Amino acid sequence: MKFQLLQKLKNKHFLSFAGNGVMSVLGMLNMILLYRALSVENIGMWVFFLSILLLVDTFRSGFLTTAFIKFYAGASEERRAEVVGSAWYIASGITGVLLLLSLMGYPFLSYIKNPSMAFFVEWFGIIYVASLPSFIANCVVQAEQRFDQLLYLRFFSQGFFILFVFILVITGSANLQLIIYAYLAGAALTSLFALAMGWSRVNTFKYHSKACIAELFHFGKYSVGTTLSSNLFGTSNTMIINFMLGPAALAVFNLGQRLMELVEIPLRSFAATGMPELSAAYNAGDKKLVIDTLKRYIGIITFALLPACVSAALLADVAIAIIGGSKYAQSEAANIMRIFMILALAYPLDRFFALTLDVIHQPKINFIKVLVMLSASVVTSMLGIYLTGSIYGVAVTGVIPVIIGVSISKWALNRYYLFKLMDIYREGFVQTRQLLQTYWLSLFPK
Repeated sequence: MKFQLLQKLKNKHFLSFAGNGVMSVLGMLNMILLYRALSVENIGMWVFFLSILLLVDTFRSGFLTTAFIKFYAGASEERRAEVVGSAWYIASGITGVLLLLSLMGYPFLSYIKNPSMAFFVEWFGIIYVASLPSFIANCVVQAEQRFDQLLYLRFFSQGFFILFVFILVITGSANLQLIIYAYLAGAALTSLFALAMGWSRVNTFKYHSKACIAELFHFGKYSVGTTLSSNLFGTSNTMIINFMLGPAALAVFNLGQRLMELVEIPLRSFAATGMPELSAAYNAGDKKLVIDTLKRYIGIITFALLPACVSAALLADVAIAIIGGSKYAQSEAANIMRIFMILALAYPLDRFFALTLDVIHQPKINFIKVLVMLSASVVTSMLGIYLTGSIYGVAVTGVIPVIIGVSISKWALNRYYLFKLMDIYREGFVQTRQLLQTYWLSLFPK
């Protein structure tokens, strides 16, 4: 029985889930250490710095990741080498520009009053250089659906960082400057690991071609806009809270969002495994199969998230005390967490609608949709803070851009193949029940 269970767990869905889970668990542990080691204001500044760092990285990851997987998966060996080499060419160019911008900002560091912004200008260029090989390796192993290798990359990425942070905490020397050193060291060591294992395929650089670079560029120019705009949701909230309410309020708001990882883990995992299935159905010209695959993924994930979201909402106070410590026990963080956990049940719908629009070659609609959502998010967040004078205004108004995004995506997908929203949840219920029955019978046969 144990052998059968291990065999069932050894599949792409579980390995993808495990990779995202390792990343999130280690990230959560790292946040627990930082929230206890730094003051509320310093945590707010670190969150601000990291948000901008990840946002700017979107110019590289958003430009290439989806396009890379689309053109690499299922291609011949010669074509794969061409795609990887061309991806290296584009990624190196983007990274070089970011490094140059960072170096150009050095003479003005003394004029930047915000410490987080100063740290960002000083370090973002070299951090992107250090992470370049591991970024390409992530694209390659994901496109090959080698989620075991992706698990290693993610483990090393977070593992090195949390190890260095742990050393800083136990030695009582944790501060923002040393934390950035730890972040840089973790990125560099992970890239060295990827190069040593040959997963970054740096030797394929010579196989890049103008035609392939153009293909990746023309697809990526829309996907980067979509990804950048999507990431701006969190970053715009970070900036609005930071400048309207201050870094202490930002620290509380960020803490309230931490258990959203319970939602993001399965979403990222199934998005990674679902995109090749959706692409295969689309390339076969089977519109019905594309929508059936979409409905199956959304339905199953939503029903799987339901008990996790309800439990997290009920136990929010306990979770906040564990993650942030006693100084956050009486803050708004627990209620912020409850609001986001309820809203999270709509995330599978929004995420997979967007993913399917990319698959059916409608990235432009995705891009326009996200711009509309972003505009709505910025306006409603500022209005929410103005009316409530607290971070509750940002959390509650978060439902508005989600409704807008789902509505636009549903309209666009119905032009491709007509379906009803209720069909998704009906199909999800049936598929979830069958899945549970199958696993139960495999573990406990009659």
